[in-house]
Amino acid sequence: MTVASTDVTTALAYLRTNADAHLRGLDTFLRMESVSADPTHADDMRSTAQWIVDELTRIGFDHARMADTRSHPIVTADWLHAGPDRPTVLVYCHYDVQPPEPLDEWVRPPFEPRYENDIVYARGSGDDKGQLFMHLRAAEAWLRGVGRLPLNLRVIFEGDEENISEPVEEFIAAHPELVSADICIVSDSDMQDDEGTPAICYGLRGIAYWEVKVQGPFQDVHSGQYGGGVDNPANVLVKMLASLVDADGRVTVPGFYDRVIDLGEADRAAYAELPFDLDLWKRVTGVSEPMTGEAGYTLAERLSGRPTFDINGLWGGYTGEGSKTIIPGWAAAKLSCRLVPDQDPREIEEAMIEHLARIAPPTVRVEVRSLSNGAAFVTPLEHPVIRAAAEASEIAFGKAALYHRSGGSIPYVPALAAGVGVSSVMVGWASPNGNFHAPNEWMPLANYRGGMDAIVHLWELIGRLSPAQARGEGD
Repeated sequence: MTVASTDVTTALAYLRTNADAHLRGLDTFLRMESVSADPTHADDMRSTAQWIVDELTRIGFDHARMADTRSHPIVTADWLHAGPDRPTVLVYCHYDVQPPEPLDEWVRPPFEPRYENDIVYARGSGDDKGQLFMHLRAAEAWLRGVGRLPLNLRVIFEGDEENISEPVEEFIAAHPELVSADICIVSDSDMQDDEGTPAICYGLRGIAYWEVKVQGPFQDVHSGQYGGGVDNPANVLVKMLASLVDADGRVTVPGFYDRVIDLGEADRAAYAELPFDLDLWKRVTGVSEPMTGEAGYTLAERLSGRPTFDINGLWGGYTGEGSKTIIPGWAAAKLSCRLVPDQDPREIEEAMIEHLARIAPPTVRVEVRSLSNGAAFVTPLEHPVIRAAAEASEIAFGKAALYHRSGGSIPYVPALAAGVGVSSVMVGWASPNGNFHAPNEWMPLANYRGGMDAIVHLWELIGRLSPAQARGEGD
């Protein structure tokens, strides 16, 4: 284990001295209703981005700015005074959050932080505003506590990760100079468990997301007069959706698996080393048993190493109190597929659209609208910055870090690699069962404290590498 320097000790002391003020700042940040998918929160998104710009400037970063995109602003800043012999690290987080609905399932309003048993409950507490906040405070500990950073640091904080991938992809293409670095640290992942075991995420699934609408009659019509003659769009839609997966959960769209790289021996060995408590998983999810899945794969492998299909929302017709005997004029659904290397999300989208058109009866019209796309990504386990991230997390949390793939998607990561050739190491400190996209999202304060400590250590450990080592080009 690397011995911490005097500078690290000074930075950690700064965090301890300012802990109360930092917690008040966290409250302020979590109260901002930065819901990217809801157009009524556009002003909230912009004010949140401006708050981050002001914080970066106050901390001591240079060139903090808010850049407009086709959707919500992207925030960038840099501190590049460590010299050319030190690595340049880019930090990525997102400040937007998932919609908080259903609101009646929150114990307290989602943007009013609630503290109980050293846990904070609020939308964004773990995904991902809390982790962005950790990076602000760790950078502050170095810049205001020590007076400098041990490496060159850039940041990019986006506002559309929970919404659409195109704005950040377009920003990378338009401003490669603002994301130029030797390595990117992405903090939008979680720990191995809720008991403080750190984890390094070495792989992400991609995503393809659509909205499908089946149009039947020109409006809702009387089911007594037209039933048996007019094809019901809701009936048609559910039949079409049910046909998209077989009994084992395999997607039936032709070509869906053509590019899938199957799990290799090293991957399956890594999965086998991870602790997986099935009884705990069932209690946390509230299900009696896991679904029937692809034959030959464990539940853990299916959760992050295999592609999936899911219906994310389904609506149409009458849903109010009592009865209303109609055939709806239309029915709609939101659909998504989690993808693995080397599936191309746009190829999958084309195949899905063609398949839906092929299986639809001639009695209806089918419209498909693309909502989001992002490729999968894997970082080699032997990368020096992965080792540094594991060591920093072990120092901070007192437990050896484990390695896993995430079942989730971060479209920015493959976009950065494709756009400017910068690889990413994903290290985050949210609790894996923290209700990220559900009511009563939560995060242990111990994870905040440990995460900030880990980042302080991480900057020193990476700062000891050469730029080439940080790029994964040398030992």
